[in-house]
Amino acid sequence: MALRYLRARRQEGFISVIALFSFLGIGLGVATLIIVMSVMNGFRAELLDRILGLNGHYEIRAPEETPLVDFDGVIARLKDVPEVVRVAPIVEGQVMASGKQASGALVRGMSPEQLSSLNVLSSNIIDGSLDNFGDNNSLLIGYRLARTLGVKAGDKLKLISAQGTATAFGTMPRVKTFKVGGLFETGMYEYDNGYIYMSLKAAQTYFRLGDGVTALEVFASDPDSALEARREIVNAVNIRAYIYDWQQSRASFFNALQVERNVMFLILTLIIIVAAFNIISSLIMLVKDKGRDVAILRTMGATRGMIMRVFFIAGASIGVVGTAFGFVLGLGFCANIDRIKGLIEGLTGAELFSAEIYFLSNLPAKIDPTEVTTVVVMALVLSLLATIYPSWRAARLDPVEALRYE
Repeated sequence: MALRYLRARRQEGFISVIALFSFLGIGLGVATLIIVMSVMNGFRAELLDRILGLNGHYEIRAPEETPLVDFDGVIARLKDVPEVVRVAPIVEGQVMASGKQASGALVRGMSPEQLSSLNVLSSNIIDGSLDNFGDNNSLLIGYRLARTLGVKAGDKLKLISAQGTATAFGTMPRVKTFKVGGLFETGMYEYDNGYIYMSLKAAQTYFRLGDGVTALEVFASDPDSALEARREIVNAVNIRAYIYDWQQSRASFFNALQVERNVMFLILTLIIIVAAFNIISSLIMLVKDKGRDVAILRTMGATRGMIMRVFFIAGASIGVVGTAFGFVLGLGFCANIDRIKGLIEGLTGAELFSAEIYFLSNLPAKIDPTEVTTVVVMALVLSLLATIYPSWRAARLDPVEALRYE
């Protein structure tokens, strides 16, 4: 009987239209929530994996931007911490890179062994190779930076450092020419467009640090265990230095992602709430329209509970079917999100996901079963709550009054 009431006759078509909009509202609301939450989770996981795949979980720097020297004892003590996997000395410095064009870049100097252990980097060489990376004359640069500079693997690249050499005529910029040994593509715009890697010895020589380094990077077994071992790592360092964990280094970035994620969840939940109000309005109109039918059923012996169940099932069916539709639509969209993005970009000719803005070159989506369950349960609860008042009104209808005014 509930399903029959939803299939309105011609003169009751408006009620059926409202029910259809309620169904679409709940379905699209559930699908949108699943898609947005999955994309936000994908952003965070992808950025975390890639950032921590190229940087240590802890960074130890000497105060006042002085180089770290005599750090072998610090490395030995850090390696004794159970959660620490490896410790890598690095050299960092800003330069102006000049090929056919010029652009600023950040030089990172590290040992060939350390570079090979960074899978995000070593497994994504798209031109050239790592064979000559240990040479003092070989560089590894991001492919976007190479495109900006107009160079490729095998070409010469001139690096100009602001830390110049003092002469009788003033401070002269330090200039040296290197060979581009290979190009890498990490999928992160920040690194592909602004990073240059060279061997640790070459970087120490170029920046005139002697045997010193600018920082020590500490890698743990996973990010969470790194945070839990903070006290042991601080005790192991045992020198005057600044110690940053991965959350502190990127605190504003990951906090912004979390805030945006929570706000988007609240905003998109309003879609489901609006759809629930549509269910209320459609059921109230249905109760008004079926007043004579309810009165006849009551005179034939139908109880108030039976009448309430009829309208409750009518409203709940909209919410349940709409939620199921949104669940399937959301999961299907997440599974094919890159294809859909490519199709829309092909039809509109516009770039929907710019790597310069979003830091990643592809659109990630990570489905969290707990979040999907929360969205589905929330939609079902709101849909069921929306049916209570109209169903109660229908059950309280006085058959005598209804038949009199009919």
